[in-house]
Amino acid sequence: MGDKQPVSVLVVIHTADGQALLIERADKPGYWQSVTGSREGEEALRDTALRELAEETGLILAREDARLSDWGLVNRYEIYPHWRHRYPDGVTHNDEHVFGLCLERPQTVTLAPREHLAQLWLPWDAAADKVFSPSNAEALRLLPHRLAPAPARP
Repeated sequence: MGDKQPVSVLVVIHTADGQALLIERADKPGYWQSVTGSREGEEALRDTALRELAEETGLILAREDARLSDWGLVNRYEIYPHWRHRYPDGVTHNDEHVFGLCLERPQTVTLAPREHLAQLWLPWDAAADKVFSPSNAEALRLLPHRLAPAPARP
């Protein structure tokens, strides 16, 4: 029986001009993704996102950092069979909460070597085509809408 909760975050790291950071999984070479991770204990989902950013990329943000935004999206998906052993017996689905982190420009991050092999910045559409997860691809395809400037006030 695994110990992961079936509640996770997906953090799309991107720039204002629509580039997105992808990281390659160490346990599945060729599988590219945004930052992901399961909630631990009763931590708030924002805290899960902050912890996973720090662990997987070395990016340390203050809790109130406005660059990290909750997109208000929750994806429910079936956990891939080869990863179900990480969860309690009988758990087959996960609820993934989507966040975005907007950086000024692409930057090299410090990967957790046991978790990720490589990093790559791509335009959002190329990134969406490269990720293995359908929910990750969907989040990346929403990026242009997240970047749209607010309409001008008369």
